[in-house]
Amino acid sequence: MQRLDIFMGQPCMNVKISLLFLFFLYFHLQLNAQGGCTTLGQTPYTAFPVCGINTFSQATVPICQNSNMLVPGCPASPMVGYTDKNPFWYRFTCYQAGTLGLLITPNDLGDDYDWQLFDITGVSNLNSVYTDPSLFVIGNWSGTFGLTGASNAGTTNVQCASDPADNIPTFSTMPNLQLGHTYLLMVSHFSDSQSGYQLSFGGGTASITDPKLPDLQTATSSCDATQITIKLNKKVKCNTLAGDGSDFTISPASATVIAATGLGCTAGFDLDSVTLILSNPLPVGNYSVIIKNGTDANTLRDNCDHLIPAGNNIPLIIAPIQPTPMDSLTTVSCAPGQLQLVFKKNIRCNSIAADGSDFIVTGPSAITVSSAAGVCNNGISPVIIVKLASPVVVGGVYQLTLKRGTDGNTLIDECGQETPAGSSLAFTTKDTVSAAFNYLVKLGCKADSIQFSHNGAHNVNNWFWRFDVAGASTQQNPQFIFKTFGQKQISLIVTNGFCSDTVVQTIALNNELKAVFEGNAELCPEDSASFINSSIGNIIQYNWDFGNGNTSTLKDPLPQRYPKTSGEQSYPVRLIVQNNGPCFDTAVQQVKVLRTCYIAVPNAFTPNGDKNNDYLYPLNAYKADNLVFNVYNRLGQLVFHTTDWTHKWDGSIGGKLQSSGTYVWTLRYTNHDTGKKFSLKGTSVLIR
Repeated sequence: MQRLDIFMGQPCMNVKISLLFLFFLYFHLQLNAQGGCTTLGQTPYTAFPVCGINTFSQATVPICQNSNMLVPGCPASPMVGYTDKNPFWYRFTCYQAGTLGLLITPNDLGDDYDWQLFDITGVSNLNSVYTDPSLFVIGNWSGTFGLTGASNAGTTNVQCASDPADNIPTFSTMPNLQLGHTYLLMVSHFSDSQSGYQLSFGGGTASITDPKLPDLQTATSSCDATQITIKLNKKVKCNTLAGDGSDFTISPASATVIAATGLGCTAGFDLDSVTLILSNPLPVGNYSVIIKNGTDANTLRDNCDHLIPAGNNIPLIIAPIQPTPMDSLTTVSCAPGQLQLVFKKNIRCNSIAADGSDFIVTGPSAITVSSAAGVCNNGISPVIIVKLASPVVVGGVYQLTLKRGTDGNTLIDECGQETPAGSSLAFTTKDTVSAAFNYLVKLGCKADSIQFSHNGAHNVNNWFWRFDVAGASTQQNPQFIFKTFGQKQISLIVTNGFCSDTVVQTIALNNELKAVFEGNAELCPEDSASFINSSIGNIIQYNWDFGNGNTSTLKDPLPQRYPKTSGEQSYPVRLIVQNNGPCFDTAVQQVKVLRTCYIAVPNAFTPNGDKNNDYLYPLNAYKADNLVFNVYNRLGQLVFHTTDWTHKWDGSIGGKLQSSGTYVWTLRYTNHDTGKKFSLKGTSVLIR
């Protein structure tokens, strides 16, 4: 796939591209797109169905383009775009999970072909392949000419657009297919020669060959018995159906088949339903529809070229025309707000009273029908949706009964027969349920216990509790212990096997108690210690012990002073808090009273590793803000710099020991308490 380096088919190597040239190149590339593709197989919706055992040959490739494409991992721009240029699309299903090998062989090995694979399982809008990156499986957009595809030796990276001279690999690694998933393969002919290619699959462990053999499934007749609709058990190729109907015969031969059409063949390649046109109406009776080799010398062939065996047949009953009964109701859900009637024959939509007056519902509770409508196509519908004014919430057996509506009739089928008034169908529903629950909280000091209960009304027989993120239960009345406090989200799902309900409640466990305070970790001898209380909980009492002989019951105590000593001394400060539980919690911190906070720099140090005077640094700089400490050798070269007074010079530079002698130091800082700035200078002797 070539992009920026190709103009009118000729490589542009080492040429500075002007803005005008870029514009003209872009215009040329856009001109190649001759509009949306109209040939069958050139859009996602008309993709060829393919089978893994066949080689698919495409003699020519019509020039067209549908849309830009996303290629995850490959950046797109106005000059380097990705489109399904001159494409053909292929659809297949995975019948055995594994890897898929594929090979695209151009008829002209000087052509450039690109391809991309999508997983379209469950996707209704097939045009999503152009915009949804989550559908992407693998692809190869290399500009190198010749064979391309997926193989064991292929690269794992997505090959983006390139110049042919770059010789980017044209084979990607084989993708892993998932059982039952459906895929779309897009093959793009970037060259505009219209020369075709061959597509084959093999070399992998996956199977895209449907093991089901094709066969006839059902046969039904039109109202006047002049047409027969054959339903197949799977899709077969449209081009294997003889249009003159010679693939089929009727036994006994009360009529002959004179024509056949496949459902969907005007906009696709395969069919699963065939309509047979008869020479005359079939009389009432029992028949067989038999498949045989037609004038095209075959029966019907599936996408893997498996034929329906000649002689296979299915029964066909031509019954006297009778009114269509109320056939069946689809299974009702909990609290149904509508009922769906299903008929064996289509119902004329203009015979359905829109106000629902064709129907009444009777049962344990009063139910009103509000409207009715069919799912209409060409004026007929196989189903009728009967909407109710309110959902059925009381359990029991109900009857849906047909009557003449405000339109003067009941229901009329496609054969003109009216279903008799009074026809009815029964359906059963159960009471709706409620998941509303009660609870009782027992607060504790370290954990809280909650007793939950549900009344089990309306035959609830299944419970599922979720206790925030801490646990779950299937008991009706469980107890749960929370070892943490705060907001707890409790959910309960209940069911009686038919109806279900969910309730979520938030319970506040606000009895957490925690003693927390901040104080001076280090204290200069002349300073007072302050303490900030940030304890948590509904606290009713505070008890402080400052370790200096003083106590307090205030929430925020007064500053404390500590005696001066000849050395450093640590004092334990303890806070005990109490709530109305009564519960208690304790926090303890140490306050270290320093011997001195006088800032000084030693006049000598001995970095010999004996842990005695091994470093040069400003001593006791606890109250120094914006500190800068530098050390220079006798040549005036900076040998040490720090803005952290605890970062000390060990007499080396880059691990290399410095020689003994006198070193000059400078010290700048601002006193934390007074704001006064100091700038000091002195010397220290390094002794080894």
